[in-house]
Amino acid sequence: MSDPVLATESLNKSFGALKATDNVSIDLRPGEIHAIIGPNGAGKSTLIQQICGGLQPDSGRVLLCGQDVSDLGTQKRAKAGMGRTFQISELCMEDTVLENVVLSAMGAENLVWRFWKPALKRPELLERAEAALERVGLGDERETRCANLSHGQRRQLEVAVALTLSPRVFVMDEPMAGLGAGGSKRLTGFLDGLREEAPILLVEHDMDAVFALADRISVLVYGKVIATGTADEIRASREVRDAYLGDEA
Repeated sequence: MSDPVLATESLNKSFGALKATDNVSIDLRPGEIHAIIGPNGAGKSTLIQQICGGLQPDSGRVLLCGQDVSDLGTQKRAKAGMGRTFQISELCMEDTVLENVVLSAMGAENLVWRFWKPALKRPELLERAEAALERVGLGDERETRCANLSHGQRRQLEVAVALTLSPRVFVMDEPMAGLGAGGSKRLTGFLDGLREEAPILLVEHDMDAVFALADRISVLVYGKVIATGTADEIRASREVRDAYLGDEA
């Protein structure tokens, strides 16, 4: 079995009497999509924030390619190879598609952002940005203002932004949110191929997408992982059905 690309070891986080994550240990292996599911308030967003560096755990560790990154902030974890997409888009809506990706490429090269307009003429940055856009199927939208993209295209653009950092792992927080059935189907197909670029830790409520994509699924309830297994194993678990899936299993 390959060593995990990403792992958490006994993550704990409390807010007063509320235990948001309770001794959470999960891992993500090369070429895998590992989905985290659970009801609202289960602690999924808190877990993702701890993994990506936006929130420090009370105890426990986060490992990226075997290295402890628990003391690194969000930006340093991104530069170490953690590519994140968000539940709510954080793109620059007034800038073009290409400009959004060039900004990320500048970060990957440790360049100062106040000089980003001249950077649009730098061949190495343009090459990196345009390659990422072609990879996600947005090459023809390079001059489109981000605000004019469809919701699904913005999700693809977020992935292109992450790709400029040459990620070792993707962490995706509800990428299907706000998409209709057609958009979800297209994005599901895209993510299925993206796992070859880097494994994906996926937080998602769309169970059709989860069962279609995930090699493994972990179920989080009240901050605690109650089950981890294949889609068939999760569907067959009475504890999971009672706690979350119900008739969806």
